[in-house]
Amino acid sequence: MSTAFDITPDEARERICELCRLFYGQGWVSGTGGGISIRAGDRIVMAPSGVQKERIQPADLFELDLEGEVLKAPAEGAKLSECAPLFLAAYRLRGAGAVLHSHSVNALLATLAFEGDFRVTHLEMMKGIRGHGYHDELRVPIIRNTARECELTESLTAAIEAHPKTQAVLVERHGVYVWGRSWAEAKTQAECYDYLFEAAVKMKQLGLDPAAAPERAAAAE
Repeated sequence: MSTAFDITPDEARERICELCRLFYGQGWVSGTGGGISIRAGDRIVMAPSGVQKERIQPADLFELDLEGEVLKAPAEGAKLSECAPLFLAAYRLRGAGAVLHSHSVNALLATLAFEGDFRVTHLEMMKGIRGHGYHDELRVPIIRNTARECELTESLTAAIEAHPKTQAVLVERHGVYVWGRSWAEAKTQAECYDYLFEAAVKMKQLGLDPAAAPERAAAAE
């Protein structure tokens, strides 16, 4: 698996463009929403704000240092993503190699179906989330949305610190932030989380509690 230290800034630029097109097809970054960033050594490559993500080219991306200072900017008029301080929080607190922000409908609905934390157990796709197995309980904190993205930084930071096992933070009526040790792990975990969000919402619609172990499993344990 590639890590933050064996990918160059140019490779990160290419990968972000590829992921933006992929995530657009999944409905995660439509309408210029969402964001993607990848760490390459001592640099962070980041998609700009307010652009059509599926049309992004490598030259359109920003490069920042680990403190968030812009080292390379695209053409005049490009705007650094308002996600930047939230991405930097995950890099700083989790040693992330990549951070993704999705406007997935499944993530949004999960924030409405659960209070406080998203919680599930005994679902196979939990095994795709680092540090979790089938029999574990998976929790994702849910924070309140704000008028501007950058205003979420304090509450997202607090949620990461309070939930040391989580690889994601949900934002109420908004979406989700997901990170990983590399772009590949971040992508895998984003896909697994999205599956779990959708499955949990549908289970609740069926009158099932996704946070409760199946009766057979509970009896065996």
